[in-house]
Amino acid sequence: MEHKLKTKNKFGFIRVAAAVPELKVADVGHNLAACSTLIREAAQKGAGYVLFPELGLSGYSCGDLFAQKTLLGAVQEALSQLAREAGRAGLVAVVGLPWAHRGRLYNCAAVLSGGRVTGLVPKQYLPNSSEYYERRWFTPGLGLLATEVDFLGRKVPFGTNLLFESKDSGAVMGVEICEDLWAVQPPSGNLCLAGANLILNPSASNEILGKASYRRNLVRQQSARCLTAYGYTSAGPGESSTDVVFSGHAMVAENGLLLAESKRFDFRGELILADVDLERLGHDRRTNTSFSAAKAGACITVPTTTRASVRLPGRLRPNSPTPFVPADSALRGQACREIFAIQAAGLAKRLRHTGARKLVVGVSGGLDSTLALLVAVHTFDDLRLPRQGILAVTMPGFGTTDRTRSNAEKLAKSLGVTLEKIPISAALKRHFRDIRHPGGRHDITFENSQARERTQILMDLANREGGFVLGTGDLSEAALGWCTFNGDHMSMYHVNIGVPKTLVRYLIEWCAEEEFAGAPGQILRDIAATPISPELLPVDRRGRQHQQTESTIGPYELHDYFLYHFVRFGLSPAKIAYLAGLAFARRYDHPTIRRWLEVFLRRFFSQQFKRSAMPDGPKVGTVALSPRGDWRMPSDAESAGWLEDLS
Repeated sequence: MEHKLKTKNKFGFIRVAAAVPELKVADVGHNLAACSTLIREAAQKGAGYVLFPELGLSGYSCGDLFAQKTLLGAVQEALSQLAREAGRAGLVAVVGLPWAHRGRLYNCAAVLSGGRVTGLVPKQYLPNSSEYYERRWFTPGLGLLATEVDFLGRKVPFGTNLLFESKDSGAVMGVEICEDLWAVQPPSGNLCLAGANLILNPSASNEILGKASYRRNLVRQQSARCLTAYGYTSAGPGESSTDVVFSGHAMVAENGLLLAESKRFDFRGELILADVDLERLGHDRRTNTSFSAAKAGACITVPTTTRASVRLPGRLRPNSPTPFVPADSALRGQACREIFAIQAAGLAKRLRHTGARKLVVGVSGGLDSTLALLVAVHTFDDLRLPRQGILAVTMPGFGTTDRTRSNAEKLAKSLGVTLEKIPISAALKRHFRDIRHPGGRHDITFENSQARERTQILMDLANREGGFVLGTGDLSEAALGWCTFNGDHMSMYHVNIGVPKTLVRYLIEWCAEEEFAGAPGQILRDIAATPISPELLPVDRRGRQHQQTESTIGPYELHDYFLYHFVRFGLSPAKIAYLAGLAFARRYDHPTIRRWLEVFLRRFFSQQFKRSAMPDGPKVGTVALSPRGDWRMPSDAESAGWLEDLS
């Protein structure tokens, strides 16, 4: 189901195409036809920008034919026709060509918009070693600042410091050519500091063993370093193979993320497309102090126009429903190993600093306390401390089930830690009498008293043992405030606070296979399969617990999705809801997503006071909510503006 979009710029998305046309060396007519076909295809698929390879109208490997007036004249005439084609298609095209000016020949990229050539950008760094000898024909454009030149009877800006801005899309495009990217100081750095949020690079990079991987990393890293979108396309296999071979390597990256990539070595030509999110880039630039502190050289801005529309923006880019959890199992295992190591290192430092040789952990048989216990065991092993110094405390209450209690006790025994059982029901009944609370009233007082009673026990045991309490709450609970203030909200070290709920389960499953295989692994797999519940309401006659966390506050997979896009990229609620609709199309309808997003927003704003007072804990990913680090927000901030945007 398509959503009707009110915003003119489609939530900040632009669709970028990188083309590898079927090429014949020095056959300008053929190359013009191939480029024209791909321009029309790109427009039909909603692209606002299309990029072609370096010297693509002539072919990169023309050699001494570049000096021939016949070739140069044919290229200029073809460019004029291609400009009209791009104008009819309503997009911006970047095309490579050789261009002679005042007795010098330049390797240029022409920017086509509105039916004409709107700018010419010369290549600044000309490779002239090994298999490359561009200086035999071309003059380097290094240091050529913008001036106006006559091109096909029009005044056209020519220079290395040109920016091409589209008011329609919000894109500000800069151009660098092939070797410019490989230079010590790529021109894209200055172009981005001057405002470019899209860099297009027409290239002709030949293939040798290992070069594709290096090139891919280069594009990704430059997009990350410049906080920009980066389109790259290289000459295809139709180039001459006299001494080298070209593959047609095309890519679109955004701030380190590879959005799309071509197959390579396809003689039929190829067109890849990706949706770039300019709003995300804008957020990252506003919050990056190094970017704001850097100075940019002067650039000239040239207006461009795009008419291409994207019917469903954001579909041509990765949009995982679990942004905290890598989809690839190998990458997921690598991430789990890294996160576990970060958690253990943080805890080890705290133990070494305090000199404590004892830890107290409240274990319930649930996900979070299990992960905290596993991290504690791993840390004690690393520090060569006896596992018996870990005191695992079970505190069964009114809602504890046999399954969770049994798993907690069996896990503690299989890990070789010290187990202590302290039932809390009798103490709570006395407490309810003291505060004159009817024991049969299962309200928030009934629930929160249990959390605070357990915290009191843990704190007192830590004093008795000369150690400290290890917290179990996770990042998702902190975002929603799904914790009892001065109850499970509090500890001496919050080892899980950087881990979202959707990742906790995977970490436990990883531990079951890797770190704690064998008897503990079997218990861990059952814990990972246990429904999430605070177990605070009384069980039924059969000992079953019907209190399910996600039926009360909503699915954690949705809340983690909301949290990631809200905090990491500062996206508006309307845009988050739209993207969630794409990511969860097969699981949740739009009203359900909006309902739980409203819950997320209300709780996130109203529960900041808990985060403002939360204990120390290690950051493990790009999203963190520590009031001393990543997230500083007043506890009385209003959510009204965000709720209005959602509505």
